Amino acid sequence: MTEANAQNPEDKQFAIQKIYLKDVSFETPNSPEIFTKDWQPEINLNLSSDSNSIAEDVYEVVLSVTVTAKLGDQTAYLCEVQQSGIFTMAGFSEAELHPMLGAFCPNTLYPFAREAICDLVMKGGFPQLVLAPINFDALYAQKVQEMQAQVTDPGQPASH
Repeated sequence: MTEANAQNPEDKQFAIQKIYLKDVSFETPNSPEIFTKDWQPEINLNLSSDSNSIAEDVYEVVLSVTVTAKLGDQTAYLCEVQQSGIFTMAGFSEAELHPMLGAFCPNTLYPFAREAICDLVMKGGFPQLVLAPINFDALYAQKVQEMQAQVTDPGQPASH
């Protein structure tokens, strides 16, 4: 394949093979007492994603979303979802593949995770929780900048 052909967008292939829930957890550690309190929770959202190659040009991406709702110092609920997908990505350079795995695929998975969390929260007896959209491109760019800053700052301790 020539360099010109490697840059041809028509040579790139992206396909979603499967989207599935890998792990789900919902806890209401202070029920039923928590239902007697005024509902003005503090919501905390944590996100992370991971990817791994499972075959040539085939990758699993796992988006982990954790939502904690607290009323004062009491946890109303803790909802954890690992939304996963299997994606085929062929013809992408290494530089193109990283943002696909770190931003594009999590962006594809997030609506499914949002729906799962909303359903679990309502089935747990709480008011509907609709999570705001997230800009995974910006999160990915921020992560890349942080990693570059660690490389260029020799005084920065290495993370393990």
